[in-house]
Amino acid sequence: MHMRRLPLIILGCVVVFISVVVVSLVTRSRGPRVHTSEPAPSKADYRIKEVHLQEEEPGKARWQLDAESGEIFEEQRKTIMKKVTIRINERARDWTVKGDEGELARDTRDVELRGNVVVVSSDGLRLETSRLNWTAKDQRAWTDQPVMVWRPGVVVRGQGFESRISEEVATIKGRVRATLSGGPAALKGKAS
Repeated sequence: MHMRRLPLIILGCVVVFISVVVVSLVTRSRGPRVHTSEPAPSKADYRIKEVHLQEEEPGKARWQLDAESGEIFEEQRKTIMKKVTIRINERARDWTVKGDEGELARDTRDVELRGNVVVVSSDGLRLETSRLNWTAKDQRAWTDQPVMVWRPGVVVRGQGFESRISEEVATIKGRVRATLSGGPAALKGKAS
């Protein structure tokens, strides 16, 4: 099932923001203000508590990232953040993305959000899955896990999801089930 111009294309932008944020974390963690007051249970090279970053640029979306903690692994070239919340404010809508954990591969800028991933827009869209990946080279957001997408009047369930920013098309894969409320008008303009 294809959903044309689905606002989930913005999801790719969300994951790009995560990449930028984590690069900022790596740069800042090398400075003298790294919090290392507690012994780290992992073998992370750097550990940061209560991550809070935000950015505003004229003409672009404002965004803010909060996480309970961040761990940087130099040898594996990856960064892991726990309890991630990203808020994005655009002109047309606001977005909130939450996940239990986020991991960035620093060489490729690929990102994986894991555990209770929820994407919510201020105009009524909601997506839930257990894992959501971003492949930076292809500008592709995808998962092979079960997904549920809610829009006013329709709920769509499937096994997998894919969206490429350049194509402005999102695909829900597998055996797709849609539940409509409000009659045929509820679907008008929502899917093709």
